[in-house]
Amino acid sequence: MHRKMALILILMFGFIMFFMCSENRSGNSLLSIVPVPKSIKILSGKFIISDKFKIMSESDDPGVKYVSDFLENYISRARSAKVPVMGSEEEKENALILRINKQEEKSLGAEGYELKITPGKIIIRANKPAGLFYGVQTILQLLPAEIWSLNTSKKIGTMELPCIIIKDAPRYKYRGMHLDVGRHFFPVSFIKRYIDYIAMHKMNVFHWHLTEDQGWRIEIKKYPKLTSVGAWRKETMIGRLSDRPYRYDHKRYGGFYTQDQIREIVKYAKERFITVIPEIEMPGHSVAALAAYPEFSCTGGPFEVKTRWGVSKDIYCAGKDETFRFLEDILTEVMDLFPSKYIHIGGDEAPKDRWKKCPDCQKRINEEGLKNEHELQSYFITRIEKFLNKHGRKIIGWDEILEGGLAPNAAVMSWRGISGGIAAARTGHDVIMTPTEYCYFDYYQAPRSMEPTAIGGLTTLKKVYSFNPVPEDSLIVDQRKYVIGGQGNVWTEFIGTPEYAEYMFFPRMCALAEVLWTPKDKRDWNGFKKRMDKQYKRLYEMGADFRIPCPVIDRAVVVNKGEPVKIGNPLSIGEVRYTIGSKDPDISDSLYTHPLVFNTHAIIKSRVFLPDGRAGSVVTTTVLIKDLAPKGMRFGLNYKYFEEDFSDTLPDFSSFKPVSKGHASILDLDVLPRRESQFGVIFTGYINISRDGKYRFWLYADDGVEIYIDNKRVAGNKSYTGSQSAGKIFLTKGYHTVRILHFELWGNQALELWYSGPGIEKQQVPPRMFLCDK
Repeated sequence: MHRKMALILILMFGFIMFFMCSENRSGNSLLSIVPVPKSIKILSGKFIISDKFKIMSESDDPGVKYVSDFLENYISRARSAKVPVMGSEEEKENALILRINKQEEKSLGAEGYELKITPGKIIIRANKPAGLFYGVQTILQLLPAEIWSLNTSKKIGTMELPCIIIKDAPRYKYRGMHLDVGRHFFPVSFIKRYIDYIAMHKMNVFHWHLTEDQGWRIEIKKYPKLTSVGAWRKETMIGRLSDRPYRYDHKRYGGFYTQDQIREIVKYAKERFITVIPEIEMPGHSVAALAAYPEFSCTGGPFEVKTRWGVSKDIYCAGKDETFRFLEDILTEVMDLFPSKYIHIGGDEAPKDRWKKCPDCQKRINEEGLKNEHELQSYFITRIEKFLNKHGRKIIGWDEILEGGLAPNAAVMSWRGISGGIAAARTGHDVIMTPTEYCYFDYYQAPRSMEPTAIGGLTTLKKVYSFNPVPEDSLIVDQRKYVIGGQGNVWTEFIGTPEYAEYMFFPRMCALAEVLWTPKDKRDWNGFKKRMDKQYKRLYEMGADFRIPCPVIDRAVVVNKGEPVKIGNPLSIGEVRYTIGSKDPDISDSLYTHPLVFNTHAIIKSRVFLPDGRAGSVVTTTVLIKDLAPKGMRFGLNYKYFEEDFSDTLPDFSSFKPVSKGHASILDLDVLPRRESQFGVIFTGYINISRDGKYRFWLYADDGVEIYIDNKRVAGNKSYTGSQSAGKIFLTKGYHTVRILHFELWGNQALELWYSGPGIEKQQVPPRMFLCDK
């Protein structure tokens, strides 16, 4: 009897554990929903979408019609048969029912939903139509990935949905994506596609950056020269700002959106519950406008639309009342086009050089009792804010609008780290967190040697996923409510095509969407990576040019002779091909099917290929054989890692205590156990030189960095603004001590060492050249 009871208890426990595991797996990989919902419970059975399937609406709200039409379009296209949309009086079996709660459920808020799928019907209920829409997005992710295909020849037929209960609501009310169309212009078709991507990820704001030094992109009827002159530049810079001399393509470039096109896009977004927030830059980033109307500058011009990236000293004159009338006229037309509560007015990167010399601006400072030009910018922003407030609108500005005093009702978009957002939240202002190190999707996604040209920096998918918009240790509970969300930014100096834009924001948009939607305690990096496998399939079906994940192998692998080296395939729809040596693999090279074995140092190059032939970035892996290291030494460098409140100059670290110490088989910041965005590191060891001669070393880093060889400083830049430095040294064959110091203040987080020497063209220093004591 006791044995029977024990057996029953064991079986019951096993069943409970299985159910719990099933529920957990559903959030992590089984259902592959991105962003992962707040609560998931799997039921038994399936719902079959057959010829009898219908969509039913229990509300005549126009928003609910948007939702029903949106879903009907996807299902009908996939099944090549129109799905009927009916009212609530019809038979409710074999139906998906859209239901607005008669009494609002507080836990769902304005955008939450409950989805219940049983074998007989599907019910999505919400307080508002937006919640129903996000429930539909979840439904689409539960269906086969082919549902997302734009290829009308792909027909799915009968489809199954798991029986399930999902209760879900967003963490933040502002979940945004930005697109700069000033540097490079994108067609209406791509803007709509971008909006679809935003909607797919349950994000709700499209921040449209419409004006820049390099181009004015919005039609303003009262000032036609803004587009006839300001929308076109005579040529475009190619290459980097650090290149000398500057290079240009000598091709006229430009474009703009008509007011009818803008209304069309705003309507398209509204039907997907997305608010379009326009950005009209002021007082800086305004050269394109001043090229058309130079009278609103301090100097009177003449100007031409900028052809080079960077910040211009020519900005709107704050001393002339005519400038404000000009901007108010523009904003009046902007408000007519965009119904959003917020209008973004920029406010960033506005040098004060012209204002300091301008009699009108200095007169304004004296008349208004202002202390300096920073307070003049605050006057400028506040005056614009009063105008917009009078018309029922509010302003958003980049965090520079804090300088000189924050306008009374302004929201702050914190991009230079999170400190500006913290300061604004502490004074009761709404904040959107968008710090460069997490949210700038024009930054590299992997080490720059593996990637197409980008503006700089390094923002990996994992880094984006680790973002926490609310810094709990810096804000008390009552202040945290002012952080209303976050945003990913796509600046386009180096992004000239829709295809490259998609490459840069996918898959990072997916990670940010989960950060902004899912409760922090429900987020899990490993679960997200598993769910992304299905998300990549959806993006593939949509024809998106996402960045293909790299093969799973380190850039340096240290093994014993004969020990197998494995290459992981991160993508179920892809395959890994590789070469041994210097050649980049193509579709004709070896397919990876089993581990590789080496008895001497080797170079493996590998990449992932999609079924359509597209290939991902090449991963170059140095295989180092332990047995070949000199006695008492190992390949790699030792490091000391520091976390301190560094100033803006590289320290020698002698007065700081390291947080951790360790060994790195490769010179890379990703090997560090980093916990903070501000940190310092010292790498030490030896560099193995193959022959006597003069060597040149290049250091690439966002912030301060130095390299010492044999205790001699070879290259470096102590400033936090340093990005590249170089130096020469004569070295003899053999081992030389090496010490590399680096600190990261905020932003890009990149560190690379390149070299050239006798018979050696410029290349990244290979891992086999670094050794350290065991």
